[in-house]
Amino acid sequence: MAWGGVSHVGLWFTVIKWIGGLYLLYMGIKLLRAGISSVKPVTPAVSGTRWKLFTNTYLVTALNPKGIIFFVAFLPQFVNPNAGTGQQLWILAATFVVLATLNATLYAVFASSVRKVLASRRAQRRFNVVGGTLLSSAGIWALLAKRPA
Repeated sequence: MAWGGVSHVGLWFTVIKWIGGLYLLYMGIKLLRAGISSVKPVTPAVSGTRWKLFTNTYLVTALNPKGIIFFVAFLPQFVNPNAGTGQQLWILAATFVVLATLNATLYAVFASSVRKVLASRRAQRRFNVVGGTLLSSAGIWALLAKRPA
């Protein structure tokens, strides 16, 4: 088994764990020490029409291999093979599209409503402290984690 590197699995696990833990700790400290940006929120200029933006986004999402794999692996378990499978798959896919559109719309509305609040110096400092603390804690946890025997 030593030829296949199986004897070195424990060593590589430890090396990767330490690299990941140190990186998380570094990112946490960096965020804790980060300064506050004085940039005012700016509405980005959208190139093209909304319809073109929607079409491009739809194509990128529809042709994403991860999405295709998700549908191929996830949807068939909800299909009754003794009934019209095509119609069932279309209903499931349409339901997913409606829910994904609603989800994206709610994210956009939420982001738009909190944009000014999050641009304040106080909110940025809180974000840096909370984010830095979480990243540092995750790094320390990863460094102290013991591999089960």
